[in-house]
Amino acid sequence: MNVFQAIEARREITKYLDEPIPADTLKKVADAGFFAPSGNNLPSKNLIVVQNRESLDRLAETTPYMKWLKEAPAAIVVSGKPKASKYWLQDASIASAFIWLEAVEVGLGAAFGAVYHSEDEQESIDRENHVRNLLDIPGEYRIVAVLGLGYPEETPNPKKHLPREDVVHNEKFNGEG
Repeated sequence: MNVFQAIEARREITKYLDEPIPADTLKKVADAGFFAPSGNNLPSKNLIVVQNRESLDRLAETTPYMKWLKEAPAAIVVSGKPKASKYWLQDASIASAFIWLEAVEVGLGAAFGAVYHSEDEQESIDRENHVRNLLDIPGEYRIVAVLGLGYPEETPNPKKHLPREDVVHNEKFNGEG
């Protein structure tokens, strides 16, 4: 599978088979985040691979929208360090995308659980502190997301996208698509 095929095949997978992920497969998925680019090559991102069932179940309580972690055999928590780089959020987001695409490449399904909330500071603090306290993450890190991982129980059909010409513009906004 090439990168574009992985992009096309990517779906939000929230139902997983009760099957463990081999260590070398999980390492490869985490390494995709490790090797993802970062602004000015600064060390602003950190990844925590979680397989402990109790930890996964407690991570599922981070938001009402992450209950699917109770079925996931693994997760990767992605955090950023604002003191290391002003691009910490972009760096963590790019790492999340690389992790997701590598998961598709190796036959895993992934779901993105947003932790950082850019529009509600208190909600973000509450979510981040829940994850921080569970995984002993130092206070100088911001927790961006939890990506649940597992072998898909089912693969949803593709979602309907907006017409390409509504999204892709040439030369100027609202230019020819």
